[in-house]
Amino acid sequence: MDRRGLSRRMVLGGAAVATVATSLSLVAAQDATSADSPVRTAPAGGEVKHLKLYIEKLADGSMGYGFEKGKASIPGPLIEFNEGDTAHIEVENTMDVAASLHVHGVDYEISSDGTKLSRSQVEPGDTRTYTWRTHAPGRRKDGTWRAGSAGYWHYHDHVVGTEHGTVGLRKGLYGPVIVRRKGDILPDKTHTIVFNDMTINNKPGHQSPNFEATVGDRVEFVMITHGEYYHTFHVHGHRWADNRTGLLTGPDDPSQVIDNKIVGPADSFGFQVIAGEGVGAGAWMYHCHVQSHSDMGMAGLFLVKKTDGTIPGYEPHEPHEH
Repeated sequence: MDRRGLSRRMVLGGAAVATVATSLSLVAAQDATSADSPVRTAPAGGEVKHLKLYIEKLADGSMGYGFEKGKASIPGPLIEFNEGDTAHIEVENTMDVAASLHVHGVDYEISSDGTKLSRSQVEPGDTRTYTWRTHAPGRRKDGTWRAGSAGYWHYHDHVVGTEHGTVGLRKGLYGPVIVRRKGDILPDKTHTIVFNDMTINNKPGHQSPNFEATVGDRVEFVMITHGEYYHTFHVHGHRWADNRTGLLTGPDDPSQVIDNKIVGPADSFGFQVIAGEGVGAGAWMYHCHVQSHSDMGMAGLFLVKKTDGTIPGYEPHEPHEH
């Protein structure tokens, strides 16, 4: 694995390694600061949203979705709802091949399925409107319980290359969807990490994306897997609850607290952490814990800065995404 950036990030500005250690008292003070910060929560849903999404070829031959023409990205932009919201998404296909928008986890009619089988693709140069709906949990007429739409989901192409969108997925046509329940805690920032075959966000190992935060920030990660392989997602120094939100609801919540999760093609989950909670600032690694996958470069950094902007033990080597 050619992670030169990881191997060289041992000191900051020539400072001795001994000066990098964060004292327990400092960590405790940082934790207290984050705990005192008020949290924001999701409102009730019920809105009708109108979005415009472009499907484009990028300069390197990859493909992406974007909210603005000429600004497609990999992963595509975050689409976020509250339970009860409806979205009408007008999709314009600027490419020379048919493409589509297929979503996991929300409600839609067959005309918004985004497949060739249902004739709901977008032909080259055309536009098509897909309608997605979300709902809150509730009881059915037969007395059984219907789950709500809240969760960490994703969208992707289902047409390019094959009728299952295999080439579209490989080239980057995917993005995150979050549906929140009323009262869910909102993050300060959200990052998306996609293990796609042996890449992270379609970048090879030596270009794996890094993600930044400041100690005390509430950071949300959306983790998605595509491609042919099973992976494990692991992040150093931070943990989350293995449930819908990644957060414990109280001292008696039975959810297992984890820092490593097995993921397979089309799996998605998400969680929130307080950056540096209990551990302080640092260049914290995230990676696939399948050892051969890590060795081949499936690793990046969660860069947690001190309030003065410095990161103990970290020396930037090359530009990364933030």
